[in-house]
Amino acid sequence: MLLVRDRKDGDLRMRVGFTVTKKIGGAVVRNRMKRRFRALAREILPSRGVPGADHVMIGRANGVEREFGLLRNELAGALDRLHRR
Repeated sequence: MLLVRDRKDGDLRMRVGFTVTKKIGGAVVRNRMKRRFRALAREILPSRGVPGADHVMIGRANGVEREFGLLRNELAGALDRLHRR
């Protein structure tokens, strides 16, 4: 899940945050999910992110097992849909 909120403060830097609930597993599983999120953010946000906005990626239960390429496509698609609005 991705939440994007415009800060409306005139600063065009993009910020990103990650949250993964304990419901998906122990610390090892949660940290793995956050590492995957960081890799996705480094790869996709510079070109497709919303300038001047906070991006929050929320880990869900089936995200850890999901193929990395599929996660990449889903994040890119979500950001593209935001830009079309």
